[in-house]
Amino acid sequence: MSKPIATLSRTREIMKQYELGFKKSLGQNFIIDANILKKIVDQAGIDEHTVAVEIGPGIGALTEQLALKAKQVLAFEIDQRFIDVLDDTLNPYDNVEVFHQDILEANLLPFLNKHVEEGNSVKVVANLPYYITTPILMKLLREPLPIHSMTVMMQREVADRMAASPNTKEYGSLSIAVQYYTDSKVVMTVPKTCFIPQPNVDSAILRLIKRDQPLANVKDEALFFEIVQASFGQRRKTIKNNLQRAFIDRFSKDMIQQWFEKSGIEPSRRGESLSIDEFAVLANACHDLIQTE
Repeated sequence: MSKPIATLSRTREIMKQYELGFKKSLGQNFIIDANILKKIVDQAGIDEHTVAVEIGPGIGALTEQLALKAKQVLAFEIDQRFIDVLDDTLNPYDNVEVFHQDILEANLLPFLNKHVEEGNSVKVVANLPYYITTPILMKLLREPLPIHSMTVMMQREVADRMAASPNTKEYGSLSIAVQYYTDSKVVMTVPKTCFIPQPNVDSAILRLIKRDQPLANVKDEALFFEIVQASFGQRRKTIKNNLQRAFIDRFSKDMIQQWFEKSGIEPSRRGESLSIDEFAVLANACHDLIQTE
């Protein structure tokens, strides 16, 4: 059995063989510790009934570990240079398909309907490029996809924000957007020494288990997220000040004051002190008052 791809010597050998460099513009940092990858696969709960969707397989280090456990691996790679490499490095595995496509542009619902047999569970597992972590996750969360969970490696600071609780400095609109759709937990940290080239920061593995229903009962999701975003516009200001600033062209101060009266939320509070349920109450009060205008 040859060495795992996720070793320093094998990674260097592959990069040299294909005359490849690391593209900073695509946030490419390759993991060189197979044990870390095995732990990620375990944390993701990959088994013979899992279709694993991977984003950005690179030279196939994580893909290889997924292929050893999953029924099937569907990998999206945006960088043309790696398509031939993956053909070679993943040649021993007949349960892997690589698609040369940007995940952000993929029409995922018909894709998954076509490739996933009934009775199999879809789990996303990925070492996400730092610069595009949030757009990728929000696409996967907001589209009505049959995804059970996402276990993703990302910058430690971003993972902490996504899993943060109210009344912490990490808690903000990103925490709410992620937790509205999922049960989120940081399950591992990964030191920068496990990568080549070494990033400037440590990474973490965040496991997101999709909720059957969103966490809160919201009448208008777009309005809910708009209010959440606005409430954290300036963290030191009260929610009322932030909302007045954000909605100045659409609603009078009197109207915004009515939102608080109807919702029972104290306007002098700051955004970081509100739970997701409280934001839902405020957004629903706003929705009802707009309807009656």
